[in-house]
Amino acid sequence: MSKNLVAYFSASGITGKVAEALSGLVDADLYEIKPAQLYSQADLNWMDNQSRSSVEMREKNSRPEISGALPNLGEYENIFIGFPVWWYTAPHIINTFLESCNISGKNIYVFATSGGSTVEKSFRDLKAAYPNANWKSGKLIRGRITRDMLKGWFE
Repeated sequence: MSKNLVAYFSASGITGKVAEALSGLVDADLYEIKPAQLYSQADLNWMDNQSRSSVEMREKNSRPEISGALPNLGEYENIFIGFPVWWYTAPHIINTFLESCNISGKNIYVFATSGGSTVEKSFRDLKAAYPNANWKSGKLIRGRITRDMLKGWFE
C-alpha cells in the first residue's frame, strides 16, 4: 500500500476544509503549508495592487517563507497539493514548498479552491516548472464539498 500526504495552503480556511476531508478519504497524513508571516485580510485584498498578495503574485520569483519543519517526502508515493487559486495560478508559497522538498518521481495531484477561476492554468504552470514529478491530475473544488465528489476524483 502506498503512503499518501495531503499538503495544503489555506489563507481563509476553505482549502483547509477540503484538505481535511481528502486526507480522511485517502488515508493520508496532513501537512499545512503555513506562511512564516500570516496573511491579514488587507494582505489578501486582490483589488488592492499594493496588498501583500498582489505584490507577491506580480513578482514571479517571490517565495514566501514557510513556518516550521517541512515533511520528509521520502516516505510518500502520492502527494496531494491544495491551495486557493490566486491570479489564475498557484500562490507562490506553493513554489516555496515544491522547491524545498524533493518531489522527483512522486505522484502529484493538485486540488484548488476558487469562486471563479479554473485549475487548468495552475496545473500547467506547476507541471512546467517542476517536470521531475509525475503530475497526475488537477481538481477544482467549488461550493459544497462532498465525500463522493472527492472520491470520484481520486478513484
